[in-house]
Amino acid sequence: MASILIADDETRISAFIDKGLRAAGFATRVTGSGSEALDLALSGEFDLVVLDVNLPGMTGFQVLEHLRGSGSDVPVIMLTARIELEDTVAGLEGGADDYLGKPFRFDELVARIRLRIRREPTAAAPQLRHGDIELDVRQRTASVAGRDVVLSAREFALAEELIRHAGQVLSREQLLSRVWGFDFDPGSNVADVYIGYLRQKLGSDRIETVRGVGYRLV
Repeated sequence: MASILIADDETRISAFIDKGLRAAGFATRVTGSGSEALDLALSGEFDLVVLDVNLPGMTGFQVLEHLRGSGSDVPVIMLTARIELEDTVAGLEGGADDYLGKPFRFDELVARIRLRIRREPTAAAPQLRHGDIELDVRQRTASVAGRDVVLSAREFALAEELIRHAGQVLSREQLLSRVWGFDFDPGSNVADVYIGYLRQKLGSDRIETVRGVGYRLV
């Protein structure tokens, strides 16, 4: 039985999620404190964290920052009323696996949780190369023409996906699903934003826009 940590200081919402997840077959623990959420998430007892942004003592963004900074890769779904693009990008950039806005449909939350829990990392070659672009998937480092390039976690994941499918056109929906897990939000433009970031760092002529379809590493 998968164990879910629910970190939300709105008792009405946390109780609703808690009751629903238990009925769906999950074990749960609820906290309304940011600092306690961090301690619990670091305990290794939970398979996934549902994390609100507006927590007392320590915000959800701060919890996520400390969590990823410690090396924890526990899946995190941010659940919040703050759904503006900059907040979504901040959450994903900080290492969140998914971002769901309030109000939400409970069956969608459950589907996203199940997707994250069952998804297993695939075996990967330690070094990926395409032309003069090199990625070290273990050290999470990148270089272009021998020059080190600093990529954020999401930029690296996007670059990795493009290199693994170099020459192939990847749609926005495919990128959202594979890199962000936005299986239920194909209208998001986060992928376009991050393609822009990668072009600045890898070279504007390396990623081709195929109008009406998606993007391709050339």
